[in-house]
Amino acid sequence: MVLPCVRIWSDKCSSKYGRRRPFILAGSLMISVAVTIIGFSADIGYLLGDADEDHRTRAIIVFVLGFWMLDLANNTVQGPARALLADLSGPDQQNSANVVFCSWMVVGNILGFSAGASGNWHRWFPFLLSKACCEACGNLKAAFLVVVVFLFMCTLVTLYFAEEVPLMAYQPHHLSDSAPLLDSPQQIGFDNSKSKLDMSAVDNASSNNPESSYEINKNAKHPSPMVEEEQNVSFDGPGAVLVNLLTSLRHLPPAMLSSLIVMALSWLSWFPFFLFDTDWMGREVYHGDPKGNDSVAVKAYDAGVREGAFGLLLNSVVLGISSFLLEPMCQRMGARLVWAMSNFIVFACMAGTAIISLVSVNKYITEGIQHAIGENRAIKIASLVIFALLGFPLSITYSVPFSITSDLTADTGGGQGLAIGVLNLAIVIPQMIVSLGAGPWDALFSGGNIPAFVLAPLFALAAGVTATLKLPNLSSGSFKSSGFHFG
Repeated sequence: MVLPCVRIWSDKCSSKYGRRRPFILAGSLMISVAVTIIGFSADIGYLLGDADEDHRTRAIIVFVLGFWMLDLANNTVQGPARALLADLSGPDQQNSANVVFCSWMVVGNILGFSAGASGNWHRWFPFLLSKACCEACGNLKAAFLVVVVFLFMCTLVTLYFAEEVPLMAYQPHHLSDSAPLLDSPQQIGFDNSKSKLDMSAVDNASSNNPESSYEINKNAKHPSPMVEEEQNVSFDGPGAVLVNLLTSLRHLPPAMLSSLIVMALSWLSWFPFFLFDTDWMGREVYHGDPKGNDSVAVKAYDAGVREGAFGLLLNSVVLGISSFLLEPMCQRMGARLVWAMSNFIVFACMAGTAIISLVSVNKYITEGIQHAIGENRAIKIASLVIFALLGFPLSITYSVPFSITSDLTADTGGGQGLAIGVLNLAIVIPQMIVSLGAGPWDALFSGGNIPAFVLAPLFALAAGVTATLKLPNLSSGSFKSSGFHFG
């Protein structure tokens, strides 16, 4: 709910500092507080009474609250940031602006995953270690504090240089971004024509009567309390946005329903990787155990997690390079085939992770833990290659579905904020399914990540087939890269 609500609220914000920047500032402050809470959750739990290292209930509660706040804050920043990009670039520079946006997003990903791949933060900032905070905890705290500094500098640059024109309190009638998608184009045309007639009447009255012109200008500069009250009433709350989302689901165009199905299947294949990628490297590839009594198993797991972070860094590099190729690919092949192709690539890569897991576990059983730590170089390289290759379909998943949604709903009467909000449901629902169901599913097969990684390619294959058969053929010139990223 956060993303569509914030997008709609920022559209209607009449702050003198602009529509987008107040939300960006508020979200950035929330991110800073959230990552600080997460980084110091062990210390806060210790101060609140956690004494047993194996049962840190208070620290877990603090961590979960901080993580929830971080997710909320990320969405608060992302929606207005993309809207600000569109405001500043204009329709003729959308593609170039979004390529730059994706490039900087990749720079942030590379820096973030580089921070996670390093295990030396606690040596550079030894004062962050404490009774409740081990070396791994110290690494997390130091990386998050550096993130806060970077975020502070980037936010200042955005607030200072991204000059906005405040939303005037007296302006022509426009279609609300929370308008239901079921509105007919004829009704929209009627509303817009009525607005034009009203404005032309005002213009005629102004030209014939200078005094009335003065009154209108005075009202524009100093709006009456009645106007301000009407603006406040039109500001949609979360309940109104939720009602419009649910109503729109029943009245979407048939092609949009197919897009939602493909989107949901795609993310059912992606989330096992997103949620368990570094854990998979630590357990199935390096055969470590974060709770093992053997120090060798713990070190093996930590090494696997750091190698997984390095793999995600490679993934971001490929994602950044691929983002420059999306527009010519979609213009040549069509967005439908490009999206279907990305799902087939995910199918091949996720099937590869399952095969690597089975081969690695078999070698571990026959040759022992020493083989897993020091000699399975080929398996480790193959894992990193899959991490990198997944950057290409990921760049498609972050952009093409949202461009298809914009094209399919352009003439249906709803705002783009609401259309993206509907599509966002096809992301968060699969995330909840995988988060709640992956653990019990893996437990049925004696734990580990292999069962979830076996299901993932099946969902990707279903998404690719559905996209090929059900999605409409869109014009090749309609694609515009959106640079969308899920937080």
